Amino acid sequence: MTTSATPRQVWFLTGSQALYGQETLDQVAAQSRAVAAELADGLGADLPVEVVWQPVLLDAVAIHRQVLEANADPSCLGVVVWMHTFSPAKMWIAGLDALAKPLLHLHTQAGMALPWSTIDMDFMNLNQAAHGDREVGHVESRLGVPRKVVAGHVATPEVRRRVASWVRAALGRAELRQLRLARFGDNMRDVAVTEGDKVEAQRVLGVSVNTYGVNDLVAVVDAMADDDVDKLVVEYADRYAVAPELLPGGERHESLRYGARIELGLRAFLTDGGFGAFCTNFQDLGGLRQLPGLAVQRLMADGYGFGGEGDWKTAVLLRGMKTMAAGLPGGTSFMEDYTYHLVPGEEKVLGAHMLEVCPSLTSARPSLEIHPLSIGDREDPVRLRFTADPGAAVVVGLSDTGDRFRLTLNEVDVVEPDEALPRLPVACAVWRPHPSLATSAEAWLTAGAPHHTVLSTALDTETVDDFAEMTRTELVVIDAATTPRRFARELRWSAAYHRLARGL
Repeated sequence: MTTSATPRQVWFLTGSQALYGQETLDQVAAQSRAVAAELADGLGADLPVEVVWQPVLLDAVAIHRQVLEANADPSCLGVVVWMHTFSPAKMWIAGLDALAKPLLHLHTQAGMALPWSTIDMDFMNLNQAAHGDREVGHVESRLGVPRKVVAGHVATPEVRRRVASWVRAALGRAELRQLRLARFGDNMRDVAVTEGDKVEAQRVLGVSVNTYGVNDLVAVVDAMADDDVDKLVVEYADRYAVAPELLPGGERHESLRYGARIELGLRAFLTDGGFGAFCTNFQDLGGLRQLPGLAVQRLMADGYGFGGEGDWKTAVLLRGMKTMAAGLPGGTSFMEDYTYHLVPGEEKVLGAHMLEVCPSLTSARPSLEIHPLSIGDREDPVRLRFTADPGAAVVVGLSDTGDRFRLTLNEVDVVEPDEALPRLPVACAVWRPHPSLATSAEAWLTAGAPHHTVLSTALDTETVDDFAEMTRTELVVIDAATTPRRFARELRWSAAYHRLARGL
C-alpha cells in the first residue's frame, strides 16, 4: 500500500548549561553528535528513520522552543533526550510539559570504559550524565511525562534493540495519527465486543473511522476492466499453487476472475480514498457475489489493516502493528481463537477465521483454492490456504471497556499442527499460550478482551508496551509468570490507575 511520503525522523536532544564555558560545551556538542551518529547506525537498515542531532540545549527558552518545533514538525516521530553534563531540570519543565511527541530518555555517556589512570576534574565536569539524567528524570516523573528509559552505552546490542523497539512503536503511533479507515457496512448484528467509541478512538489514537455502503464498493468492483482482471489472474498463477478447477479452462475459473475483480475494486476504493485499513461484514454484502477472501488476504500482506464482521478496532490495531513490524522477519495477521486441543499436557489453540488470515505468516507457497462457505449466503469464495510458520509470537486484542481502550497481550509459541489438516479449507495457525491454555484463557476472559486479535510472529511484548505508553492506552500482559489471582488484582489496579489518570 502507499505509505506517507513524509520523511521519518527522531530528534536527538542534549542537555547541558552555560556554566561550563565554551571549550567544554564544544566538547559536549562533538561528543553528542558522535552518540547520535552511533545511535543512528545501531537502528539498522530495516528501520528507515533518520536520527537528527539538534544543537545542545542550555536554557529553558531554547528547550521550550525545540519542543514546540518537534511538536509541529510532521516528520518528527519523537525525541530522544540525554543529559551529557548536569542540566538543571527546572529548565526542562516548560518544554517537557508542552511535549506532545513520544519521549525516550537515553541514560548513556560518550565513552563505554572509564580512562581510570587519566581521570581528572575536567573529565568529571564533562561526563556527568550519571547524575545529570537523574536530575531530569525527577522532573519527568513530577510532570507525569509518558516515556521510555533506556540505560547503557549506545554501542551495546541490548540498548540498540530497546531503542529500535521504541522507534517502531513511534512509527505505529504516527501511522494511526493520520490513518483513515473505511467500514463497509456496520458490525455483525448483536455482537458486543466489536462495538466501540469511534470519537474516542480518534481522540486517543488519531484514526478516522467512517462507514460506506457496501454497494459503493460494488460499483467500483463491477467497473474493473477485464484486461486488468486477466493480468491479476496471471499473477496469481505465478505466486500461488492454484487449484486446477480455478485455472483457465477449469470449471470454476470464473470464480477466480471474480475474486480478482473484488481485489482490483477494493484496492482502487482504498487507494482513491487514502484508506490504510478497512473492515467488512458477511451480513452486509450488498451486490457482492463472494465474501472477499483472497482480496483481503493480499491487501493485508501489503500492509493494510483489516477486521472481519465490522471489527474496526482490530483493523486499526493490525495497521499499527503492520507498521511497527515493517522489515522484520515473521508475519502479522488478523486472527481469531477458533477452537481448542484440550488433551492434558498438549493443550493448543487452533486459530483461523472464515477466510481472512494474512499470508505473511508463512514462508511456504500458499495454495489458492475454492470451497463452500456455509455463511454469508453468497457464491463459494476463493481464498489462500496455508499454515503459519512456527515461532515465538504475541496475540493482541483491542477492546473498549466503556471508559477507555484496553490492549490485552498474550505471549505464545506458534507450533506445527499435531497432524495434517486436509479438510480444513482455510488458512490457520496453531499456538501454545503462555503460561498455559487454561490460565491464558481465564485471564483473557477476565480482562474482557476480544475474540478478534492480531497475531504477530514479528513483534514482541516490548514494542507493544512502548506503543501503549506513547498512546496512554492500558496494556495488560499474559505471560509465563501470570497467575489468575495476580492477574485479576492487576486488572483492578490498572483500572484504578487509568480512571484516576484520566481525571474528571
